[in-house]
Amino acid sequence: MGGQYRITGNRYPRMRRPRRRGRLVFLAVSSVAVLGVIGWGTLQLIDVFTGGGKKAAAAGTEGNCPTKAGTKASPVPTGAVQALPKPGQITVNVFNATSRGGLAKQTADELKKRGFHIGQVGNASKDYDKKVKGTGLLLGPASSLNTSLSVLSTQLTGAERRADARKGGDVDLIIGTGFKQLTGRPDADKALAALNAPQPSPTTKKDC
Repeated sequence: MGGQYRITGNRYPRMRRPRRRGRLVFLAVSSVAVLGVIGWGTLQLIDVFTGGGKKAAAAGTEGNCPTKAGTKASPVPTGAVQALPKPGQITVNVFNATSRGGLAKQTADELKKRGFHIGQVGNASKDYDKKVKGTGLLLGPASSLNTSLSVLSTQLTGAERRADARKGGDVDLIIGTGFKQLTGRPDADKALAALNAPQPSPTTKKDC
């Protein structure tokens, strides 16, 4: 060509198609996303077949009770367990509040055979004479209600336990009008063994 549009030199311009970088970026991002979805699905299948779901379920329960996020099992407060005295450590005063003679000595002799230490033996005072209903009344200091009197009560079923303002650790067995005899030795021994049996200590409180 000549004139104004004449081409000079020995190189000719090449006509290239414009690059479409946007499409390449889109394809790359799509490929990464697809690979991510495939990998996540594969991990889920592995968990299902290898028991991973069981571990997750176990983590959400405690003692067969479901736990909520941010909550903890509440410990059950345990009170101090007071040791019970043995019969030989308990001094028992035996008093007869009935009109039948000889009951105090007879009862005291039997308690002695069962290992109790015997103190005074005789008739009840005016405050209790002919006034004790039922099998009997067990009296002692406040500290003996759940200790010495508990042990003594295993020997006389149905006896009432009561605390008074006395000083010292001895206790009284006052025979009542409904008294026939002490609890049979085998039954008394079973009751005493159950009383001394250790109780299980609770650890955690379960609120299901």
